[in-house]
Amino acid sequence: MDTTRQLRLAKDAMDRDWADPELDLAAVAAHAGYSRYHFLRAFRAAYGETPGQYLTHRRIERAEEMLRGADLTVTEICHLVGFSSLGTFSARFKARTGLTPSEYRVQHVGRGASLIPGCYAMLWAGGFPAARSATLKKRAGDGSAYGDEQEATSPDRSAEP
Repeated sequence: MDTTRQLRLAKDAMDRDWADPELDLAAVAAHAGYSRYHFLRAFRAAYGETPGQYLTHRRIERAEEMLRGADLTVTEICHLVGFSSLGTFSARFKARTGLTPSEYRVQHVGRGASLIPGCYAMLWAGGFPAARSATLKKRAGDGSAYGDEQEATSPDRSAEP
């Protein structure tokens, strides 16, 4: 497989999984079939920026969209776009746009514009990563919900006179 195709596979993985806070250099390099350091050099040579810079730009772009259109807090948006630190998110956002996330929202949301309710935006985004994994673990448990196991073991009362 040629170098461009391998790098494109990794870039596609970043475009697809940008919200995953666990997406790191090793995971992306694995998509290309390279070691971390060889991938870093090849990606920079091909695209003019490091994979980390590219991923940060994608996340900031998504955050800009959410700040303009969703009624979510800056902290919620920070976590939804894959940052685990609000401070890092705010600093990178300001470096990229020249504004803090709150300033960006004030400047880009017109008066009277209705934002998408946060509950819909969260549903669309799949919720917070920690909440999703906790829900999946809870669902994977062997206990049934709402006491169904008690109903299944109770005797059938319809046969009584």
